[in-house]
Amino acid sequence: HPLSAEPVDESSVKKMILTFEKRSYKNQELRIKFPDNPEKFMESELDLNDIIQEMHVIATMPDLYHLLVELNAVHSLLGLLSHENTDILSLLNETVVDLLQELTDIDTLQESEEGAEVLIDSLLEGQVVALLVQNMERLDEQVKEEADGIYNTLAITENMAEFRPGLCTEAAQQGLMQWLLKRIKAKIPFDANKLYCSEILAILLQNNDSKYTRELLGEMDGIDVLLQQLSVFKRHNPSTAEEQEMMENLFDALCSCLMLPANRDRFLRGEGLQLMNLMLREKKMSRTSSMKVLDHGMIGPEGADNCHKFVDILGLRTIFPLFMKTPKKMKKTGASEKEHEEHVCSIIASMLRNLKSQQRSRLLNKFTENDCEKVDRLMEMHFKYLEAVQQADKRIEGEKHEMVRRGEILDDGMEDEFYLRRLDAGLFVLQLICYIMVEISNSGISQLQQRVQQILNLRGGSVKVVRHIMREYAESIGDGKTDEFKEAERKRIMDLVENF
Repeated sequence: HPLSAEPVDESSVKKMILTFEKRSYKNQELRIKFPDNPEKFMESELDLNDIIQEMHVIATMPDLYHLLVELNAVHSLLGLLSHENTDILSLLNETVVDLLQELTDIDTLQESEEGAEVLIDSLLEGQVVALLVQNMERLDEQVKEEADGIYNTLAITENMAEFRPGLCTEAAQQGLMQWLLKRIKAKIPFDANKLYCSEILAILLQNNDSKYTRELLGEMDGIDVLLQQLSVFKRHNPSTAEEQEMMENLFDALCSCLMLPANRDRFLRGEGLQLMNLMLREKKMSRTSSMKVLDHGMIGPEGADNCHKFVDILGLRTIFPLFMKTPKKMKKTGASEKEHEEHVCSIIASMLRNLKSQQRSRLLNKFTENDCEKVDRLMEMHFKYLEAVQQADKRIEGEKHEMVRRGEILDDGMEDEFYLRRLDAGLFVLQLICYIMVEISNSGISQLQQRVQQILNLRGGSVKVVRHIMREYAESIGDGKTDEFKEAERKRIMDLVENF
């Protein structure tokens, strides 16, 4: 091509885009003129395909993306996606998807903020996601090129979502969520496309403003789809690293969905608790993540129904052995001991918070069994995490002194960062453990209170330290909840603390 001989600069890019526009227009004219006679516009389509191939060079120059928009090329490219199909057109279609994938490559987008914004705005204005989804509907994955087309299309959506997370809601609305769920449950053997779908689904749900996408998934019976797909892993481990990655993506998607109260109910009705309980018992790779799902399903006041149901399906028999002893196998699947202990303690704390009447008694009885061995384990964890947090506190104090010495100012941002570091060092688990301690000490079962106090005294622990930890916990409570709730919850915790 004569064009490719020239050095590429703004004027040659303009020339290229105008050539594309001309050929695109000519192709359209011929299509309208000879709708039933593809031979007549075949050649114009091949010419069009050639120029789109050449336009790949623009993907190396994001600062010139504004030309694609100003000269209407984005609009024309999107128009080609919605063309009626002929043999040659599926080739054109592929070429357009390839070009869009390269133009939206995340590294390229990050090179020129301005160019990227202009391009993404223009694509969204042209309803790019809806068009891409309709296009995927037409592709046949039995054909390798078309399966690749789906993979590349998913890459475009991932690129755009990474560059502009706010677009997830819009993408989900324009049919992407529905298509992903349909593809995930399709009876097609596991492949790269299924893995990619699970990844995009998790991205759509984990975005900050995901309330809408979580609602949408719930309304589309997505909770059932996720549970069905995950049930495969209750007795079998994933057979490859890729399949394991897909399993984790689906678990992550499920955890995100459970942040929405309405989905807790769908999870309950879809027998999600039973599935997670089985997974915990089966000791397969899915065990670590099923624990995380239970934690998400039972936490907070919205978790009350799930907490009661969990006791009814004999979940206490599953969870307490895991509380007593962190499984060796957990470490193999890459989950840390701390993560395991955090989820177990969080589940028990949620049950103490939410259970009423007979289910609550069953939970408290567990703590008295076998000469209060559960209390002994609780106290052992208390001292383990207390020590970890005290060490972190020492380090942080040292750094603060150093900052003061250098005359630096400790602002709120620094304080928040220090608090996050302390949570990470084990303060979060320690808060849960102390919460369980004050709850069982206030349960009216004197044997539990005595045992907690006895071990505290024996190991030189102090009520004062526990109270201090609980005060700090009460201060930080109720993220994203109403002020009434925060106030009531704070008061409830402080009352427990006063009686401790």
